[in-house]
Amino acid sequence: MVYFIADTSKSLSRAETFARENGIERWYGNYEELLKNEKPDAVYIAATSNDHYRLTMMALDYGIPVLCEKAMFQNSGQASVVFARSEKEKIFVMEAMWSRFLPAVRTAAKWLEQGRIGRVTAAEAAIGFLAPYEPSNRYFNPALGGGAALDLTVYTFELLTFFLGHGYLREDVTVYPSETGVDETEHIVLEYPEFPAVMTTSLRAPLEEQLVLCGTEGRIVVPHPHMAEEAILFDRSGKCVEAYRDTETVNGFQYEIREAMGCIREGRTESRAVPHRDTMACAELFDRIGEVMEKKKSGGCYDRKGNSETEGN
Repeated sequence: MVYFIADTSKSLSRAETFARENGIERWYGNYEELLKNEKPDAVYIAATSNDHYRLTMMALDYGIPVLCEKAMFQNSGQASVVFARSEKEKIFVMEAMWSRFLPAVRTAAKWLEQGRIGRVTAAEAAIGFLAPYEPSNRYFNPALGGGAALDLTVYTFELLTFFLGHGYLREDVTVYPSETGVDETEHIVLEYPEFPAVMTTSLRAPLEEQLVLCGTEGRIVVPHPHMAEEAILFDRSGKCVEAYRDTETVNGFQYEIREAMGCIREGRTESRAVPHRDTMACAELFDRIGEVMEKKKSGGCYDRKGNSETEGN
């Protein structure tokens, strides 16, 4: 059982209000004060993504295991520092990629592993909605880690690689910036040796949110994959042969929390379901997206392998 004995916030009054409303005995207006005084068994970091690295490092300073919301890092440099320290000091660290644990996603993965759609020939994942446009909100404010990459592409990438692995040869990245300078829409192709995996994410387009795995014998469709409740299996003629609907999950956080607790009890530094290398690969994709954004701002272009070229060459 998990007991909440303290709450903290950047505002002491907000922390007190939240604590009293939720029956929490003690509260703090400073994260480090909580870590020092309460010495929790683990921390769950749910701040905006711009603060994930700082708070993770603070927890590691006190030797406390970390479960941190997606996107855990803004770039691979941050990921490298945290994971190296996690391994050296034997402290558990995990990105809270709850989608990988959802029963509907696990059912789709089982169908794929069983060969129900044959050899994979194509894959795609799309997540997009009309985010409320306000330059200062978390979606569009660069200072808060705004943009489609950290909010949505983290899901499409970490779900597709959950199903397909990391054997892709290169990424083809196209980014469309917003007025505030963050990435509002992205189109990314992971080029696997035998098929493409296409990702489209947007804060400005209500896309038909789904993940599709196509194969020589059929296809698997997972609607709204980042919060999946369904998985549907079709044969090669397009006939639905099996459909799964999750009617039991009330709060998907339970699965990732259970995973973190088990790993900590076993003395592990990482999760098998969300290993460090997978979070690192996503952080490296963020690096690539950042490079494309910078090149676009400077008036250059990118070839299909993601290598920079001078405009006009």
